[in-house]
Amino acid sequence: MAWLAYDLNPVTHITVGTVGPPGRRVFYLQASQGTTLVTLKIEKEQAYHLAAALDRLLEELTQKYPGILEEESVYHDTELQHPLEPEFVVGQMGLGYDEEQNLLILVAYQLPSDPEAPEDIAIARFWATPGQMRALSERAKEEVAAGRPICPLCKEPIDPEGHFCPRGNGDGQKY
Repeated sequence: MAWLAYDLNPVTHITVGTVGPPGRRVFYLQASQGTTLVTLKIEKEQAYHLAAALDRLLEELTQKYPGILEEESVYHDTELQHPLEPEFVVGQMGLGYDEEQNLLILVAYQLPSDPEAPEDIAIARFWATPGQMRALSERAKEEVAAGRPICPLCKEPIDPEGHFCPRGNGDGQKY
């Protein structure tokens, strides 16, 4: 059975951050409310898709409620806080909007550790202002872009030492 492990309504801090060198970075989604700090491990692709989904949702909300973001002050608290001990690995995320509170809701579902019991998962809900979610999206895009450069030939990441490109005509050249 799925169970609600964390329900931070509203958050005082929400961010995406990484630890480690490019190519070996670990991505985290982190939120806090008061003294409660929740850190979740995510994948780079999840950070990318979260930012894209937030951008789409915020654009829709701005069209429906034109002043929704104008009232927000700039949100700068985007650094990861310590300790960095993930509560769980995220398998899936969802977004929503609570019009009454003017808060966006990010729901993170634990990646099932046992494929035979996929219903035994933890859930974390983070409620944040549109401005906090815009800052989260911007931070996620920055973290994703800070990774390894992409090879123009094969579109695979290039390690600091270079890489053998499969589209390099078999010349064994390191790119």
